[in-house]
Amino acid sequence: MKPQKLTLRFYILSLLMLAVLLVSCSPVDYDTETDILSDKETNQELKKFSSKTELLEFLKDAASNANYVSAYSGGIRSTMMVEAAVSDFSEASALGTPAAKSSTAGGAEDYSQTNVQVKGVDEADIVKNDNKYIYTLTGNNLVIIDAYPAEDADILSETEIKGTTRNMFINDDRLIIFTLTNDQTPVFAEYDFAPRPRYTSKTHALIYDISDRANPTQIKDYNLNGNYYESRMIGNYVYFIVNENVYYYNNVIDMPVIRESSEKLISPEIYYFDNPENNYNFNTIASFNIKSDDSISAKTFMMGYSNNLYVSRNNIYITYQKNLPYTYYKEHNEDRFYKVVVPLLPLDIQNKINSIRNNIELTSYEKWDTISSILEDMYNTMEEKEKLTLIEKIENAITDYEAKIEAERRKTVIHKIKIDDGYIDYDIKGEVHGYLLNQFSMDEHAGYFRVATTTYIYTRRDNTMYNNVYILDENLEQVGKIEDIAPEERIYSTRFLGDRLYMVTFKRVDPLFVIDLSNPSNPEILGELKIPGYSDYLHPYDENHIIGIGKETESNQWGGISTKGVKLALFDVSDVTNPTQIDTYEIGQSGTDSEALNEHKAFLFDKEKNLLVIPVREMKDRYFDNKLGYYRNKIWQGAYVFGLTPEDGFEVKGTITHEDDEEDTNYYYYGSPSAVRRSLYMDNTLYTISAKKIKMNNLDNIKEELNEIKLPYEVENKDHFPIMEVAVERTFN
Repeated sequence: MKPQKLTLRFYILSLLMLAVLLVSCSPVDYDTETDILSDKETNQELKKFSSKTELLEFLKDAASNANYVSAYSGGIRSTMMVEAAVSDFSEASALGTPAAKSSTAGGAEDYSQTNVQVKGVDEADIVKNDNKYIYTLTGNNLVIIDAYPAEDADILSETEIKGTTRNMFINDDRLIIFTLTNDQTPVFAEYDFAPRPRYTSKTHALIYDISDRANPTQIKDYNLNGNYYESRMIGNYVYFIVNENVYYYNNVIDMPVIRESSEKLISPEIYYFDNPENNYNFNTIASFNIKSDDSISAKTFMMGYSNNLYVSRNNIYITYQKNLPYTYYKEHNEDRFYKVVVPLLPLDIQNKINSIRNNIELTSYEKWDTISSILEDMYNTMEEKEKLTLIEKIENAITDYEAKIEAERRKTVIHKIKIDDGYIDYDIKGEVHGYLLNQFSMDEHAGYFRVATTTYIYTRRDNTMYNNVYILDENLEQVGKIEDIAPEERIYSTRFLGDRLYMVTFKRVDPLFVIDLSNPSNPEILGELKIPGYSDYLHPYDENHIIGIGKETESNQWGGISTKGVKLALFDVSDVTNPTQIDTYEIGQSGTDSEALNEHKAFLFDKEKNLLVIPVREMKDRYFDNKLGYYRNKIWQGAYVFGLTPEDGFEVKGTITHEDDEEDTNYYYYGSPSAVRRSLYMDNTLYTISAKKIKMNNLDNIKEELNEIKLPYEVENKDHFPIMEVAVERTFN
């Protein structure tokens, strides 16, 4: 071969490989896309392991692909004695009241409860209350306060809880606390002579009899290995989900087991889905009657990490990212070459290449070596203009092909599990394009399941994103959709309310979309409002007004967008075609934050009381600290109390802080015990709760403090917390 010919071959093949690697950044019309992944699809069907041996064989088969798969998605690992880390799952939700609203004699006539997403479906939290008592988890203590009337409020009991407390429910005279402990489980490897300790996290559901609030008595300890994920209470039935990495070592697998204290109760049946995963987890859904001694029931589903969870009164919906089979990544380049490139070549060249492809006597390497020589000879006979025209044609075809495949990969799988008085039964699965932000991205209404997603497409040429709304029937079959909403932006918050969806996307401005869902087969965007800033959480004021809480933004000197303080906004959606922002209120400078931005349970609103309360960590002006010798920001932590009406907008009634001294005020550190976490009311008293104390203020005059109770919180050395000296700006380019 002549040297110049080798150079030409290298040049030509480089161009061809570049074309093969180019991918698109445009949304795809799914109705017209070709069935390019039909031979690579996984059906996501539910299957059940009949034995531990079958499960072991499944994991062996999956692990055999580990080295290859890890190049794309992390692989499957078999590990020995690995301590499980506690997962920190987002707990997002909002609006409604729990099913069981306990009422204690001598208590308040009017009182707030946990802000939940679905009416009648209670959500566990760190603070609960009825009309007389407040129950709070402070450190590893359950503290019960006789809170009403406020002037006589006092601590009734302090109960030390073993492990790390997560959250709790109350139901009349029963209370349940979810905790995590670190545990050692003995495991026998195959033909080993002694058990080896396996370190793992364990989730406990501790049930207490609180008929005597001064002396809570533990009556149950349901526990199983794994990390607490989520829980709900419907009536007297509690449902909770525990995630655990599948422990697989030396042909030994530690199966899920539910115990009461140390006694084994049940080994749940294990189901799985035809979806290749980077790492497998046991997701165990358990249920029990909080007021009964009936045994607990449970089922385990082996899948990847669950992304989001939505629970209605009748169903649990678990979602996760869809993965393609391992063979897809291995065969992708080869498939693309034969499906896209070859059909665009001259007919005689196609025939030669297909003949080589079908030659079973040649190895894969030998086939490509011969094909590349044919391509070289083909390009050598072409004029330069002809070569470039062909390569451009191939590039365009590959762009379209890759766009369709990339969009098809970006799917969310939805599994629907029926629940009824503790009964758990798998129902059906569905799929939608894109990813869900949180559980507010989902909603069940009038027999339909509605979801809002963002599709991200990452390519070598460029990246893009756009948003979608899908309506599914009871069988999770798609009946209606809107796609390609707000290109180059992503969803920041959604709120489904009856036949409407309110959706906020953001990149440089905050479009609030009003979407009509009354016709499931034909949802449509009714109106749109573009304003600076964005909302992380949306909450209904009434049928014609929506409250948003997020961040204000402004253009910066680099041409991007920077965040400012916390922003409250009130939207008028009475004219659905022309939503308007009728009032806003901004708190603090850049770096100001509120737990209510990502935890709806920290958001207290009552229209009838004209009351809105949010916790705030406010970044104030900078000053020079002579002691330290540099500039710092003053930090204020507490709660803002607002009145809110469509006529008058946001009116600050007052602020409440739990900080005791100037040092607390000046130092900002994560995990501050002075940070207000929750608020509630009983009649005309507002209660704000931090780790250190509970304050009681008059709702008619917030400045009037009625009482204060110090909680049993052990203050740690502030040096243990990272101090934040400078406000951090969030920028968007």
